[in-house]
Amino acid sequence: MANKRMNILVYSGNGSTVESVKHCLYSLRRLLSPTYAVITVSGDAIIKEPWTASCALLVFPGGADLGYCRTLNGDGNRRISQYVDRGGRYLGFCAGGYYASKRCEFEVGNKKLEVVGNRELAFFPGTCRGCAFSGFVYHSEAGTRAAPLKVSKTALPKGAVPDTFRSYYNGGGVFVDAPKFDDKGVEVLASFTGELDVDPGEGSANVVYCKVGDGAALLTSTHPEFAAVNLDPDVDIPGLDKVVDALKEDEQQRIDFLKACLLKLGLLVNQDQTTIPSLSRLHLSSAVVSHTANLVQTLEDIITMQDGEEYIRDENDVFHLEKPATWSLGSLANALPDSTREDPGGELSGNAEDQDKIIDYNKIVKRLMIHDKDLPESKDTPYFNHQAFFANLTHYESQSRESDGTFGKNLLYGEVVTSTNTMLEKYRPLRHEPNRANRSRNTQTLRRLPTGFTATATVQIAGRGRGTNVWVSPAGSLIFSTVIRHSMSLMPKAPVVFLQYLAALAIVEGVHTYDHGYQRIPVRLKWPNDIYAADPTDSSGKTFVKIGGILVNSHYSTSEYLSVVGIGLNTTNASPTTSLNALKPPAPFTLEKLLARILTCFSSLYNRFVRTGFDKYFEDLYYKHWLHSEQIVTLEAEGGIRARIKGITTDWGLLKAEELGWEDRATGKVVELQSDSNSFDFFRGLIKRKE
Repeated sequence: MANKRMNILVYSGNGSTVESVKHCLYSLRRLLSPTYAVITVSGDAIIKEPWTASCALLVFPGGADLGYCRTLNGDGNRRISQYVDRGGRYLGFCAGGYYASKRCEFEVGNKKLEVVGNRELAFFPGTCRGCAFSGFVYHSEAGTRAAPLKVSKTALPKGAVPDTFRSYYNGGGVFVDAPKFDDKGVEVLASFTGELDVDPGEGSANVVYCKVGDGAALLTSTHPEFAAVNLDPDVDIPGLDKVVDALKEDEQQRIDFLKACLLKLGLLVNQDQTTIPSLSRLHLSSAVVSHTANLVQTLEDIITMQDGEEYIRDENDVFHLEKPATWSLGSLANALPDSTREDPGGELSGNAEDQDKIIDYNKIVKRLMIHDKDLPESKDTPYFNHQAFFANLTHYESQSRESDGTFGKNLLYGEVVTSTNTMLEKYRPLRHEPNRANRSRNTQTLRRLPTGFTATATVQIAGRGRGTNVWVSPAGSLIFSTVIRHSMSLMPKAPVVFLQYLAALAIVEGVHTYDHGYQRIPVRLKWPNDIYAADPTDSSGKTFVKIGGILVNSHYSTSEYLSVVGIGLNTTNASPTTSLNALKPPAPFTLEKLLARILTCFSSLYNRFVRTGFDKYFEDLYYKHWLHSEQIVTLEAEGGIRARIKGITTDWGLLKAEELGWEDRATGKVVELQSDSNSFDFFRGLIKRKE
């Protein structure tokens, strides 16, 4: 069993800054998506989660390295060191460079700013000394400059490498005597060209590459990940506008240098930057067209009028309701990507100058087209055929005994959306995002949506995974979220925790019953909520890679649980791992037909579940498809005991593991583990307790 390293993890815990993390995500996603999933990782996750096997690159952004030390000294740094030593890659920007040097010397003699001490990682075997230029002020652009750098083309043989360029600087150091450490695997990739305000020793190294065991670390004291388009030249700081202008002039050189650094680390880099698409119009429709109007009627009490236009203003999103009959050329122009129209509340709806900037998508008004006369035409939704979806849904429903026709009957589609789960349920800010304490929901809308209401999209640009993960959804992924209103009265027999298991079964059953000849497509379940497939590049069939995931958000409201089940499944896209169509099905899967099949399977499974609970039928079906039967694992939270996986409990869906003693003989003790309290590193056979 092997795992593909597809995650780029950007540290967003204690010590990092909001802006630095945003800039990392912005630049790395444009150069590395969709081959890699660029996501944030917290300090707790580094210490406790099984992240190392799937991590292609660990990134530490700018900030304050003392915060990194407070969180990660000891266990965290040991894990990072082991990860790199065993073939991993580390990228440190500014504070991330100080942190990964053997010694940090920052503003020595300055009583307010001085930070001096040894560091545990010590990937660079010397001292990082700063500030290279005076004037640094925490949480300010006051010390910012466009620092001229000379690049070593011999150390960066791949890519279109510039001779010189100017890079954003704000508080970084210099890697002292870096050329003297060449016998320890240190290469200087770029150097400051001007005089510095600290002693740099031999050379003036700004970017260094350090060989560490079987892995490597690349450390930089400036910020090649900072794009000028995301800097505000109008901030009241003398000379900042000139700094931004200089960085704009060298933007292409910045991109080329950053590409070369990523290639040096062994990553697959896009030849062209991947642009983040603009949000598209949303389309609301129903299997029976007239039922769309009925659905809108249930929302009437939260629809407001402004300037003759209808809006739904929920806690997280604002939706502008439109109808095809009133879709004028003027409104069409406003929907185009180069729109400069502002919404009635004065917030940005779309601006040509802002197309390539970091965008707060929660401020953008979502335009919602109500199709209560006809289904959307293909020219309106060229990447999703509504006629094909509803026709397949009707066909599959006619073959089902258990399905009641509710799942997928009402459909919300958008070509480009933030997140299908976010629109229906809640927005959970990540560590690096502003207003993190404001965990808002689209509760008013959700409370009025029926069971089976489904939202789907072609591209999702801010999807959510479990915990603080972002679900990266390129075109070709099947992305959808379905509402389930689960009555409290069902809980004794049918606990809501099983929804994640039903969703997983619906996916696998949906694939296998898609049509004749699909029953042997090699897809399996990983506890508690991941979908894996046999790696088509491994002829032995023993290697599995992740192709899908499930996220269930539930909250209690007036005698029922309001649940949103979010699913992402690689279907026609080859990256970042593999997809269903790479598994050589009899004929390629189409997103519309597969969505219809999974929804009818989900409907059938759910209706049986509320009647029987998770009975032997479900047990047998689940074990038929999962990867873990009789797998021997290590239970870290139980003192490192070895145990054999036996199944899941039928009351609360806990994972059952039988303790093993001498010569792996069963001791009789059975440990039960919750999915939300434990993480399962399937590839290492390790179960860790989350705290």
